[in-house]
Amino acid sequence: MPDPVQMLIDDHKKVKDLFQQFERADGSREKRKIVEEAIRELRVHSALEEQAFYPAIRAVKEADDIMDEADEEHHVADVLMDELESMTPRHSHYDAKFTVLAESVRHHIEEEEGEMFPKAKGLGDERLRSLGEQMSQLKQQLTRKEGAARRSSPGRARSK
Repeated sequence: MPDPVQMLIDDHKKVKDLFQQFERADGSREKRKIVEEAIRELRVHSALEEQAFYPAIRAVKEADDIMDEADEEHHVADVLMDELESMTPRHSHYDAKFTVLAESVRHHIEEEEGEMFPKAKGLGDERLRSLGEQMSQLKQQLTRKEGAARRSSPGRARSK
């Protein structure tokens, strides 16, 4: 049975690795490839959280404040990703904008893993198992949808 918290932690590790790859990259083609992959990963991950994980966590007592902040952090990331998708690596603020996105997402990850994920235990084992199954299926759908949207429209695609 998929563990919903571990699924999200695994996603976090993947995007943090992409952020590090970007920091080491030289050349606009390599950076563009990393940015595109990070945005794909973040869009799927964000939709997974917003459609399945966050609604479940909101049911846990005293989770509203952290959930409202998480929603706003997702919004900021969406704005930055939208702007990055309309830019090329030659744009003077491309690297800086991706760096700000990475810093914002790293902060968000710290808060989720430190404050939100422990609250998931309040859902109970049965609900966590059910949520894990739901999230696993949803992630497959979102990944397929994101891939199809990218192939049909190289400019910009959204999972939401």
